[in-house]
Amino acid sequence: MLLTVCVAFGALAALLKQPLIVGFLIGGIVVGPQVTGLVGESEQVLLLATVGIALLLFVVGLKLDIGLIRRVGPVALVAGLGQVAATGAIGFLLALLLGIQTVPAIYVAVALAFSSTVIVVKLLSDKRETADLHGRIAIGILIVQDLLVIFAMIGLNAFGGLEERGVAQGVAILLRGGLFLVGLGAIMRWVLPSLLHRMAHNPELMMLFAIAWAVALGAAGEALGFSVEAGAFLAGVSLASTPYRDAIGNRLTSVRDFLIVFFFIELGILLDISNALEQIGPAIALSLFVLVGKPLLVTAIMGRMGYPKRVSFLTGVTLGQISEFSLILAALGVSLGQIDGSTLGLITAVGLITIGSSAYVIDKSHWIYGRLSGPLGIFERRRVVKPDEFDLDLRPEIIVFGLGRFGGALMERLVESGIDVLGLDIDPATMRRRTAQGFRVIYGDAEDPEVPASLPLANVRWIVSTLRRNDANIALMQALRHRGYQEGFAAAADGQRASAALHDAGVTTVLLPFQDAAAEAADILTRDLPERDIQAL
Repeated sequence: MLLTVCVAFGALAALLKQPLIVGFLIGGIVVGPQVTGLVGESEQVLLLATVGIALLLFVVGLKLDIGLIRRVGPVALVAGLGQVAATGAIGFLLALLLGIQTVPAIYVAVALAFSSTVIVVKLLSDKRETADLHGRIAIGILIVQDLLVIFAMIGLNAFGGLEERGVAQGVAILLRGGLFLVGLGAIMRWVLPSLLHRMAHNPELMMLFAIAWAVALGAAGEALGFSVEAGAFLAGVSLASTPYRDAIGNRLTSVRDFLIVFFFIELGILLDISNALEQIGPAIALSLFVLVGKPLLVTAIMGRMGYPKRVSFLTGVTLGQISEFSLILAALGVSLGQIDGSTLGLITAVGLITIGSSAYVIDKSHWIYGRLSGPLGIFERRRVVKPDEFDLDLRPEIIVFGLGRFGGALMERLVESGIDVLGLDIDPATMRRRTAQGFRVIYGDAEDPEVPASLPLANVRWIVSTLRRNDANIALMQALRHRGYQEGFAAAADGQRASAALHDAGVTTVLLPFQDAAAEAADILTRDLPERDIQAL
C-alpha cells in the first residue's frame, strides 16, 4: 500500500515537474496519523529508512570526486565554504529574530546552509548543463557541502548529549572515530583492492558485498557513537579510489532509490501537520532567504573571485534549495532530543517550499538572468581582460569560444596544424592554465554583447562556438554579423534537432562533437578490416 501511494504521488510530482522526493514526503503525510491514519510509527519502515539512508551516504562517498574540486579550481572551496558560513550565520540570526530558541536555531541555520546534490545534478542533467562552467562549479560546491554535512553529523552525535554524557565521553567518541579512520585506512591499503579484484569476476557478489560493507560500517559507526550515516559515508569513501566504484555505484542506484523512499515516508509519518501549519509564516520567510538570499551570496562570492555575473548567478540559482541531508539532520536532532517536532516541521516545510520552487527557478534560470542582468552588475568586479584591452596586434585565423574538453582539444589540434588560433573563455582558471601551456587565450564571454565589437576580426576566417546552447550561439552569430563579420561561423550542437535549428538560423557549419567522434572512431576501427567486412558493417 505504501509503495502504491508513493507511485501515485511520485507520478503527480513528475507531472508537475517536481523532484520525486516532494511526492514521497506528501505521500508519507497522507498515509500518516495526521491525515488518513493508515500507517503509524512502524519498526519495519524505520529499518528500511535507516538502511536507505546508509546506502544514500554510501553512494555519496563512493562518488566523492576530489579531482573535480581540483579541476574546477579554488572557486569550489572558497564559494562552498563561504556560502555555507554566510548562509549559516545569516540563517541563525534570522531564526533568532523569528523567535526560535538557540539550539533549534542552530539546526535551522545548518539546514539552510546545504543544497541538494541529488536534485541539482538531476535538473542540470535534464538541461544538459553539467558540463557548463556554472554546472561544474555548482557540482564542486555540492561536493564540499557533502563533506561538511558529514562532519556536522559526526559532531552532533559526538556532542549531541554533552550535558548528559559529559565532555570526556564526547572526546572519547572522537578518539574512537580517529582510531576507526586509521583502521579503515589500513583496510583500504592492504585488503580492499585485492578483495574487490577477486569479487569483480562475479558482479552479483560484488554488489552484495558493497551493500554489506555499507551497512556493516554504518553499524560500526553507530556502535562507536558517531552515527550510521558517517560510517556508511566512510564505507563509500573507502571504495572511491578503486576502479570498481562506478560499477558498484551504478548497480546500487536503483536499490538506493527504492530504500530511500522509506526515509521520506517515515519523515512524512512523523511530521505533525498542526506544528507545520503553525510554522508557515517562519517557513515562508526562511524559504525566501534560501531562494533569493543564498543565490545572491554565491553570486557575490564568485563575483569577488573575478567570475562574470552570468556564471556567478547561474551557479547561485542552482543552489537555491535545502538538501535532503538537511531533513536527515533534522530527524537526527529529534532522535537526540535536541529539537522537537515543531522544528522538524519547520525544516520540512522549508524543504517542500524550496525544493518545489527551485525546480521551476532552475528551469527558467537563463530567462531570470536576462531580466536581472543589469542590477546584478554590482556583484561583478573588474574583469581579467576587458574587451577594449584586447591586443590590437592579434591577427588570428580562427577564434574559438569556450575552451572546455571539446573546445580545448579543438584549439590544440588547430595549433598543431600551424593555424593561428585565439581562444576565449569565461573561466579565469581555464584562461590561466591554457596561457601557461603556451596558447593565446583571452577572457571573453560569448553572451557579452561588448565582446564581438572588440574582437580582432581582420584576418579571421572562422569563428567557432563550442557552447552547445542554441540561443547563445545564435545571439553570438547575430552580434558578429551586426558588426560586419561575414566569414564562416561554426557552432556545436548536441543532436540533429538542435543542428537543424542552427542551420535554419544561418549558421555556416554545425559541429556535432559526439557524432563526429563516433564517426572518426568507426573510421579508425574499420581502416584495416578486409573489404567484405567493411561492407558487412
